[in-house]
Amino acid sequence: MRAANRGDAAAYRNVLTAITPVLRKVVRARGAALGPEGCEDVLQDVLLAIHSKRHTWAEDAPLRPWLYAIARHKVVDAFRARGRRVELSIDDFTEGLAAGAGPDPTEGRDMEKVLNQLEPRAAEIVRAFGLHGETTAETAARLDMTEGAVRVALHRALKSIARLRERMIE
Repeated sequence: MRAANRGDAAAYRNVLTAITPVLRKVVRARGAALGPEGCEDVLQDVLLAIHSKRHTWAEDAPLRPWLYAIARHKVVDAFRARGRRVELSIDDFTEGLAAGAGPDPTEGRDMEKVLNQLEPRAAEIVRAFGLHGETTAETAARLDMTEGAVRVALHRALKSIARLRERMIE
């Protein structure tokens, strides 16, 4: 590049021949979403920028970081020119889109937030029925309560959950 900057056309041709494959890889790695044609367009912009700005390269500095910086900035410019929209084919993602059968992984976490706002015994009764599938008799025996008291506590807990949900929606 030093010789090219001094006017040696053969040296300049050699530099461009040597750096083009390397810059192509850099542009493709950073601008893969631009597609092959878009990357080639960016590569041409990089080579034009190198040609027009080669006088700004400090001869005592390494060439590679200067080249990579130009390539990086041209890839960024290409993305800016496209806007914020990136187009990807849905066919590339069809296998990963289908959710497997099973419970919603966020459902339990949301329910725990609500249950943690209840009185501890009420939360335990709701968990016993809703999450563990216990019967009224099983819950009453485990908590040393009558079945009627468990049903009343469950009813009150469900009303509290409904009120909490109303507040969350508002």
